[in-house]
Amino acid sequence: MPSKVHAAGASLAALLAAGPLQADQTLTVYTYDSFVSEWGPGPGIEEAFEARCGDCDLEFVALPGGVDILQRLRLEGEGTRADVVLGLDMNLMAEARALDLLAPHGADTGALDLPIDWDDDTFLPYDWGHFAFVYDTEQLAKPPGSFAELLEAPETVKVILQDPRTSVTGQGLMLWIKKLYGDRAPEVWARLNERVLAVTNGWSQAYFSLFMNGEAPMVLSYATSPAYHMAVEETERYQAAEFAEGHYLQVETAAMLRTTERPELARDFLAFILTPEFQRHIPLGNVMNPAMDLGDELPDVFDRLIAPESLSFTPEEVRAHRREWIREWLNASVR
Repeated sequence: MPSKVHAAGASLAALLAAGPLQADQTLTVYTYDSFVSEWGPGPGIEEAFEARCGDCDLEFVALPGGVDILQRLRLEGEGTRADVVLGLDMNLMAEARALDLLAPHGADTGALDLPIDWDDDTFLPYDWGHFAFVYDTEQLAKPPGSFAELLEAPETVKVILQDPRTSVTGQGLMLWIKKLYGDRAPEVWARLNERVLAVTNGWSQAYFSLFMNGEAPMVLSYATSPAYHMAVEETERYQAAEFAEGHYLQVETAAMLRTTERPELARDFLAFILTPEFQRHIPLGNVMNPAMDLGDELPDVFDRLIAPESLSFTPEEVRAHRREWIREWLNASVR
């Protein structure tokens, strides 16, 4: 009898000892909902990373978008559950850095292949693309080739946009217009509003709920969006309009929290980002350009996409003026 008690006690002690160890192998990653959807890159990336690390558990926490990730970090502060955040784009970097919650990634960035030079020890790119207006060729035979043409288009040419306060695509359009028009941006917004059918909180509602149901011939999205339709749905129906003035660039990034209790596992995940095992899920999973050259693994449809000139502000410029530029948009929208 005493031996059984001793054995039971030993087993209990072993389980208690294993509990914290197992918990330490869970890596919590804040990201956005489309990344972890069944058609997004998240499930494949989770499977690949867990096979690589052996005894770890990659746990994604899905939020509506990058702006929401930033807001969650702001609210949680040093008490955040996140070990890694994935989904803060270059336009949110300066605001995220100012929270003083992030740590250097320590990853080798030699494999990066972006349209701009990248030198940042905290934010690690995992994909990139250009904001663009995607159009339905069955509703619009000839799309506008510039903002000027869009503003002069017939009243029947309606567009669906996203709110720059809640959506990174909406913010991207705000920055695109500001970059091109400067002090004239409020005037352009006022004229563009005559073409707007709806402004949604996020990209998914605008694209899938409205645009794909034929509510308007154009929607704010990405130059890479047609790749999914061409590769997966085998249709040329949806294309991106190329604007002569250039398109605003988005680079999406990942970063680790300095408060993480699993820094080695977090750095392993960040290093994993710039490997083919992660990147091969980006082109048709996230429908964006991979952050490294995939060679023959890049789907052929990416060769048929528009390749516009890149426009951008620095992250610091965006942080300094974002609220001011959002007020400009709001003022023009309520007129």
